[in-house]
Amino acid sequence: MDKVWEAHGLSEQEYESIRDFLGREPNQVELGLLGAMWSEHCSYKSSRIHLRKLPTEAEWVVQGPGENAGVVKIDDRVWVAFKVESHNHPSYIEPFNGSATGVGGIIRDVLSLGARPIALMDSLRFGDLRDRKTSYLLRGIVKGISSYGNSIGVPTVGGETFFEDSYATNPLVNAFCLGIMPAGRLIRARATSEGQLLVLIGSSTGRDGVHGAVMASFEFSEDAEDKRPQVQVGDPYFGKKLIEAVLRIVEDGLAVGIQDLGASGLGGAVSEICAKSGMGAVINLEKVPLREEGMTPYEILLSESQERMLLVVERDKLEEVLEIAGRFHLEAGVVGETQSEKTLRVFYKGKEALSLPVELIVDRAPVYDRPVKEPEYIGELSSYEPTPAITDFGSALISLLSSPNVASKSWIYTQYDYQVGTNTIVKPGSDSAVIRLKWVEVPELFSPKGVALSSEGNGRMVFLDPYEGAKYVVAEACRNVACSGARPLAITDCLNFGNPERPEVMWQFVKAVEGMAEACRELDIPVVSGNVSLYNETVEEEKARNIFPTPVVVCVGVIDDIERAVDHRFKAGNDIFLIGDLGSRPHLGGSEFLRVVSGKVVGRVPSVDLGREKSLIKLLRELVSEGLISSAHDISVGGLVVCVLESLFGTGLGAELDIYCEEDPLAFLFGEMPTRVVVGVHDSVADELKERVEAHSLEWMHIGSLSEEPDFVLRYNGEEIFREEVGRLQEVWERSLEEML
Repeated sequence: MDKVWEAHGLSEQEYESIRDFLGREPNQVELGLLGAMWSEHCSYKSSRIHLRKLPTEAEWVVQGPGENAGVVKIDDRVWVAFKVESHNHPSYIEPFNGSATGVGGIIRDVLSLGARPIALMDSLRFGDLRDRKTSYLLRGIVKGISSYGNSIGVPTVGGETFFEDSYATNPLVNAFCLGIMPAGRLIRARATSEGQLLVLIGSSTGRDGVHGAVMASFEFSEDAEDKRPQVQVGDPYFGKKLIEAVLRIVEDGLAVGIQDLGASGLGGAVSEICAKSGMGAVINLEKVPLREEGMTPYEILLSESQERMLLVVERDKLEEVLEIAGRFHLEAGVVGETQSEKTLRVFYKGKEALSLPVELIVDRAPVYDRPVKEPEYIGELSSYEPTPAITDFGSALISLLSSPNVASKSWIYTQYDYQVGTNTIVKPGSDSAVIRLKWVEVPELFSPKGVALSSEGNGRMVFLDPYEGAKYVVAEACRNVACSGARPLAITDCLNFGNPERPEVMWQFVKAVEGMAEACRELDIPVVSGNVSLYNETVEEEKARNIFPTPVVVCVGVIDDIERAVDHRFKAGNDIFLIGDLGSRPHLGGSEFLRVVSGKVVGRVPSVDLGREKSLIKLLRELVSEGLISSAHDISVGGLVVCVLESLFGTGLGAELDIYCEEDPLAFLFGEMPTRVVVGVHDSVADELKERVEAHSLEWMHIGSLSEEPDFVLRYNGEEIFREEVGRLQEVWERSLEEML
């Protein structure tokens, strides 16, 4: 017998289980839907048992995992919905369309809950920037994100970009969206009774994206670019019309339920609604608006054409829904209806193309507890940390500022319209973005509170120690939000890993999830939504290359008074303090400095004391809300010196650092230690700052002062080790990324 299962991404064992359940041979359309819905991308079959370890509940959580996005309360009037999701494989195959449709898809995820999308972020990973292919991917992906986000009118307010060899043939493109909704108005992806109509609204259906979910669930090989027909093509102008039409339908109370058409297309959307509703459905494919001739039932059902939503509508509301769709020049049509029998039946031109129990499509998807094995490199790399022999401190610092991981990312984010909507308070480039909560069309939906957003995903730290590295990532995302003055509320995550069929990769995944779970529990931060992206592996000449394990975490926090929010930039007349957990011995493990000067990703991952991290987060909120600090910037990539310089750049100020410390200067100045924040403090409240820090059982260190002189001067234990004009350092930092391109 031909291996009919392989074309649909199924294993022979999975195919046999389908035959046994049905008691017959499935046809091609049925295999196509089952292959898509049982894919790693849709079913989470390798990760589901481990994701249960993550905490998901809190008093302020309205909707946790299980819907298209998570929802949390801001106050009695305003809720926000948010999610991050990957579009890695499509973005490698077709950078512009792959990244653009990633943005479009995450917008519709948030829209499907009845929320107006008001902010986007992106988390990007690329290979060595000196590689021409990396430059091509970066340019295409950034252009795709900016083209879609700018055109659809949702600001891209922040994100992160990182470069590492492991991402050379598997760039990571993780897109995040946040939306606002009135408290109490949440639409879920489900029907409530038999005979409700299923209305497809938005763009017409083409052949683009067929097999998209299956393609995203396997590793790449040398023929990766032949998969371009499986990448969807987006239209942001159609997307904008879809947003406005769906929100009008929601505001008028015309929809019972809404499901975005993403992975697996119409077949996936109907199956998800049926499974969540405990019902079945009858679908008539000839009612689907098409833009290509000769499409087969297989293609119509599984197409992942963009800008489409599936609405559950009562019969007496249908005319109003169709009228709104027409007003916004959208395609719309009744493609089916719900039924009490828990079966999905699909017809095309009077003939039955598919008949499957909903249970088989969704609930019977396999769940694997894959074997795990600690990689051999773990002990070897974590125990080795070379001591760089630096003879010229200035040259080493210039090299660090020139690194694409430290250099300004303004070439990227200035291509994004981060001001559209006029809600952006803290712009890209700071620890977190801060946005105002406002819905122009609904004036009463306004809150004096603001939302802070931060994205982190240090794959280097997770590679060296998945458990400690994942804790490090969660803590940093929450700390960044606190630096603006916000209280972290919840996170959404996108877990980007290699091939789960390799025990070493699965070990990385399990340990990272466990580390995240511990950090979230200790910091009281639930995980309310997310995505798992596996098989980020490329096989070339029978040799596999997996990405660094990269859990991307986006933290969402609330600021009680948005007028109090601060950014990372120093203000004239301030003294410079380092606050936090200063008792732990600094080291260079996993640091960008070590990578730049020695070319190695090695060393012990800095351990996070979660109790002290929680205290620091609380302290930062208090200091900002009471006006005791005028800036805050946490130590991360590049270490303390880079942190201070980033806070200087663009201010026109100079600084003199006088550091007295018994620690090794390179480790103290360039180690990427957690739970440490540089703050700007007016000298009139410096004593009060010290008292408040000590009251939270944390430490402080006065490390310098600002001046009107244009120099940056660094002294360590009384010895001057560096002096340079801030303007020259800023020029290196600002121009390096663009010059590399």
